[in-house]
Amino acid sequence: MSAEFGGRSGRQSRLSQWLRGRRPKPAADEGGREALLLAAAGAGLPLAPAAHPAPGYRCSCDRVGCPTPARHPVSFAWQTQSTTERAQIERWARHQPQANFITATGMVHDVLDVPLDAGREALTRLLDAGVEVGPVAESDDGRMLFFTLTRGTPEDEDEWWPCELDCHPETMDEHPGLRWHCRGSYVLVPPARLPGDDDRSVHWVRGPEHPLPDPLSLLEYLTDSCARHIGEQSDHPGTAWPLRR
Repeated sequence: MSAEFGGRSGRQSRLSQWLRGRRPKPAADEGGREALLLAAAGAGLPLAPAAHPAPGYRCSCDRVGCPTPARHPVSFAWQTQSTTERAQIERWARHQPQANFITATGMVHDVLDVPLDAGREALTRLLDAGVEVGPVAESDDGRMLFFTLTRGTPEDEDEWWPCELDCHPETMDEHPGLRWHCRGSYVLVPPARLPGDDDRSVHWVRGPEHPLPDPLSLLEYLTDSCARHIGEQSDHPGTAWPLRR
């Protein structure tokens, strides 16, 4: 009887080991990826999983001709899925070890997204002038991201005056200069990998520990720098200002 029990016990033990081997294993957190994501969430930036680069400048979504490889959420429900909950972000980060993450804008924060050279110039001028600058990220595809407080969402939609700078995922190409990511938009949050060379990434220049500033305190510097690097303001929608009644 004891031998039979021992045999069953041995088989159960081997079965348990096999089942454990079938479960996803948490990946090693190389470079502090999880810590950086949790820091962003701790600063109030709602996160959701995004696609990641695949070999041959392709996207992990396997969509033929994906227009934004490795730069879009994996779920159509990304706006409701986005969260700052620590336990959920840890689960995503450990079970999707290659995934990039996006942060949904227009909830807690907006992002002013400018060409890299213009952004670097503006950042230097802002810091020299003593203006409070919040988190700033650089993307190796030639953009700089300034994270700010959101303009908010009025209870009465009639009070909302859209700004010509507002950028949604489907209108990215319409804003070659300054893009204002607000409601209904998102950006990659560091650390994120971009298609192409292995070292292409989105990374922090100033981390999420810096308080989010009022976007209007940065806008004049950014539009001025964009005008110098892209052309006269009159040739671009970058002179529009966000207005509310």
